[in-house]
Amino acid sequence: MEPKTLVHMANRIGEFFQAMPDRNEASQGVATHIRKFWDPRMRRELLAYLDQHGGKGLSEIVLSSLREHRSTLSAEQVNHADRPTGG
Repeated sequence: MEPKTLVHMANRIGEFFQAMPDRNEASQGVATHIRKFWDPRMRRELLAYLDQHGGKGLSEIVLSSLREHRSTLSAEQVNHADRPTGG
């Protein structure tokens, strides 16, 4: 996926969580959303972009969330029990 698209998607997630009054909770929310709903390839590409470009274009909340929660975002496996089910 194009890095520009990943940055845009991550920033949209950040916009949603930015409204939360608790900064730590917002950062956790960004990371949790990306971990749960992005496939491992997308997460790897976003983290590689962060490494290669220093996060250029990422919002402050997304940038801090990626740095703070990198270890959980780097994990290949996701607990699919965390995902909402249809119905």
